[in-house]
Amino acid sequence: MAQTSSLANQMKHRDREMVPRFLVQAMFGLMIASLALVAYAQLTDQPQRGVPVHSDIVAERSITLAGTRSDGVAVLNAAGTQIAHSTADKAGFIDVIWVGVMRERKIQGAPLDAPVRLVRRANGHTAIIDDTTNWSIELIGYGQDNVAAFARLID
Repeated sequence: MAQTSSLANQMKHRDREMVPRFLVQAMFGLMIASLALVAYAQLTDQPQRGVPVHSDIVAERSITLAGTRSDGVAVLNAAGTQIAHSTADKAGFIDVIWVGVMRERKIQGAPLDAPVRLVRRANGHTAIIDDTTNWSIELIGYGQDNVAAFARLID
């Protein structure tokens, strides 16, 4: 019994020293510095940076995303014909977009089976726009294969 108590005391001392005090202080210092930078930017009306520049739509296609997490998601054209599936041709990113669309629709109580717009912009970027919830996503910075899963559907 005394051996178990000794082990518990050893663990108690070890747990206190797992994260050095310096690292905890540095973490809080970074949080305060970030808060100060954001406050400065807001108080001095700094312009937003890193926001995509508006670009006109040059091509558009209405698609419907239908499926489940276990079976994958099918992309259907306006006539209801399957034009892509998330389990084929490195198109798993279709699942990711479907989850985002479904989540926003559930939050807002919008119909789950409404179509979304797949658009190509003048600057070459591809975007998905859900008019039922005013949700949209610019497909930039997600990797070549992920963007291609949707970009090839509008070509």
